[in-house]
Amino acid sequence: MFSFLLRRLLVLIPTYIGITLTAFAFIHVIPGDPILIMAGERGLPEEKYLELMHAYGFDQPIWKQYLDYVGQILQGDFGRSFVTNRPVLDEFIELFPATVELTIFALFFAVLIGIPAGIIAAVKRGSVFDHSLMTISLAGFSMPIFWWALLLIVFFSGFLGWTPVSGRISAMFFFDTPTGFMLIDSLMSDEEGAFTSALSHLILPAIALGTIPMATFARQSRSAMLETLSEDYIKTARAKGLSPFRVVVVHGFRNALIPVITVIGLSVGTLLGGAILTESIFSWPGIGKWMVDSIFRRDYPVVQSGLILIATIVILVNLSVDILYGIIDPRIRKKGH
Repeated sequence: MFSFLLRRLLVLIPTYIGITLTAFAFIHVIPGDPILIMAGERGLPEEKYLELMHAYGFDQPIWKQYLDYVGQILQGDFGRSFVTNRPVLDEFIELFPATVELTIFALFFAVLIGIPAGIIAAVKRGSVFDHSLMTISLAGFSMPIFWWALLLIVFFSGFLGWTPVSGRISAMFFFDTPTGFMLIDSLMSDEEGAFTSALSHLILPAIALGTIPMATFARQSRSAMLETLSEDYIKTARAKGLSPFRVVVVHGFRNALIPVITVIGLSVGTLLGGAILTESIFSWPGIGKWMVDSIFRRDYPVVQSGLILIATIVILVNLSVDILYGIIDPRIRKKGH
């Protein structure tokens, strides 16, 4: 197990180097002078301009700027926002709970509906339910997030009036948010109706963000279950007179769980990427909307470090999935995959 973990950790080194290079290069190809953007419409005298260029290291060669930036990251310094002058890491930590809350509920929605639907479709292979599920899954996977989100808003918020359009909670509620998770904080507060308001604001963004993973989980669960149900030990279990539930869930699904877990872990990156569009459409104050606003404001340190922080989280999640994969199936550790 130790050698398996060591191999996985060693792979992260070139991956992380590639991420820092990509983020650094991406910022430097964006047109515009960051110092002039900081100055705004007022402009700067040439002396002050040169002073700020030197202070931020923009007058150094590109290779030295990159090495200095990597050195700062290794020390936990992700720079300061040009707009707010606050540390980027502080802003990220402050906004990240909102994105985590949205991602968790989107993942919960996707798992709760996608996996059982895939199992039922595998059990009822060739039925109307099976064909209908595959059609719906294909449509859900193909639907652009921004279009699907707008349809949800028009129907559920505009036509039916069931859910709010934007934000995390109604403006009528005022209370402290020590955890940053609105559902938890609203439960801890004394405001009557705060939790209901927070939950109602979460429904549409979670559905919009979780639809594509839900379709993926349904298709993957169906495929894994079809393969498992054709195995000899399943036929033996049925021959012994075990109940269909025990055969399908205990013996079948448990052995089909490995590829499903892998897809669930890898979908975190998709959810974080999709959160950028979802948060912008629903005005959800998380890191996705923060990144989009920073791009429009040319807040280079936020965009650059935000990309690296998001990528770091995705890498750690994928590493956790790899480790869980190896624990569930010891053959993976021996093969060194």
